[in-house]
Amino acid sequence: MIWYTLLVGAVALERVAELVVSRRNERWSAARGAVVSGQGHYPVMVALHTGLLAGCLAEVSLGDRPFTPALGWPMLALVVAAQGLRWWCIRTLGPRWNTRVVVVPGLPLVAGGPYRWLRHPNYVAVVVEGLALPLVHTAWLTATVFTVLDAALLTVRIRCENTALEALPSREPAPGLVP
Repeated sequence: MIWYTLLVGAVALERVAELVVSRRNERWSAARGAVVSGQGHYPVMVALHTGLLAGCLAEVSLGDRPFTPALGWPMLALVVAAQGLRWWCIRTLGPRWNTRVVVVPGLPLVAGGPYRWLRHPNYVAVVVEGLALPLVHTAWLTATVFTVLDAALLTVRIRCENTALEALPSREPAPGLVP
């Protein structure tokens, strides 16, 4: 349980790092006339992701969930891979990455990095992590509840983000990495 608590704590610290990057990027975007969308679902997203971390620890502790190596190690590998994908997205988008839906008018869509293959690769990382992090320590109830609620939230979020991106005056993809 100690190692799992440290893992969940590390993911929580990663979330804090994301918020620091996001706030910095939001200031950059605001200085360039950014439009913010989807304010209504943002608090729900924060609560859901906080609930994921708390649920992982609570279910493992209160439910006396064991660490099962055949499940735990592959799930840990997926958690690490999800973090790698998330930070690849952050690096690729540069100052345009944000935890909120923030769009700077006039900038072309990014077509480099993981965006070369997927329109929303960061959400792939969210889905994988939301399923894998609880299952590292067999917290199947947390994995199930988070996945179902996150699917509903991502439906709203992706719809909001697509609408915001489609409203851009310039929608030509940028070659490679574009900040």
